[in-house]
Amino acid sequence: MKTMLLFQNKTIPVYITDTNKKAVEKLTDVLNRKLNTGKNALKLCIKSLISVEIVGSEATLHSYHEKDTLTISLY
Repeated sequence: MKTMLLFQNKTIPVYITDTNKKAVEKLTDVLNRKLNTGKNALKLCIKSLISVEIVGSEATLHSYHEKDTLTISLY
């Protein structure tokens, strides 16, 4: 399933394998928290985010540069 997420004035496609609406809400909370308190590599990935793929309780953050792609836990 594909849904869109508005984050930092950008529309980002979110691909979800399970139909779990709470995962998208949790993703927004985690991204905001990590943007404020995360390490520099994670902040860079979030700032250049182009899409997100959620599988179970993990979110793979895809950025403009393939080397900056990261996977984070939502729970």
